[in-house]
Amino acid sequence: MKILALESSGLVAGAALLEDHVLVAEYTTDYKKTHSQTLLPMLAELCRMVELDLKTVDVIGVAAGPGSFTGLRIGSATAKGLGLALGVPLAAVPTMDAMAYNLYGCQRLICPMMDARRAQVYTGLYFFEKGDGQDTLRREMPQRALSVADLTEEINRRGKEVIFLGDGADVYRKELEARLRVPYSFAPAFCSRQRAASVAALAAEYAAQGKLVGAAAFVPEYLRLSQAERERMQADETQREQMRVGIKPENLS
Repeated sequence: MKILALESSGLVAGAALLEDHVLVAEYTTDYKKTHSQTLLPMLAELCRMVELDLKTVDVIGVAAGPGSFTGLRIGSATAKGLGLALGVPLAAVPTMDAMAYNLYGCQRLICPMMDARRAQVYTGLYFFEKGDGQDTLRREMPQRALSVADLTEEINRRGKEVIFLGDGADVYRKELEARLRVPYSFAPAFCSRQRAASVAALAAEYAAQGKLVGAAAFVPEYLRLSQAERERMQADETQREQMRVGIKPENLS
């Protein structure tokens, strides 16, 4: 089975090819270019380097969110376009799950963090359950948007040693250190950001379990409204309040 995976949920852009549980290729950048500038060129280069015929791909794995609204939309559009063109299903892998999978086999509580702005992070809490021949990723707290204060309260309440990864851990490191009452550490650079290879590995598990979705039906999981949607809702609420008290919008100009 060939799985082509895309990661564009944050600052990192990545593409990876997994064939029969072998990571054949991975391309990653964490640079200031937009994903519209990087994702398709790196996918084309990956195909060229390993002589991949896209028609032989069985599953498209995609980081399904949460994350950057623009990044998720670019990744979603690319995955859906490939899925529709090739007639293959998608494996929608939650972003936090894939990040936690970077630390496969870790026996500490795993806490991926993405800076979500507005004093929040996208996060979750995970652990690996020992199995016969393979460890299984388990969710102790599903992915969500939280303040660092609420997140550290959740971690302290559990009383377990924790390891952090992600750009949110860098942004809020001082606050984490001030609030935590459990042993903690930070993942090293080589496994601290999103990786398309982790998306691919979990996509392989999803495929084995039949947890696939048609390309046309796939929708990213944003967790929060975009800034434009929030501003529109606020404007609508303001207009409703003005109408309630008898103020006509044309009288405000």
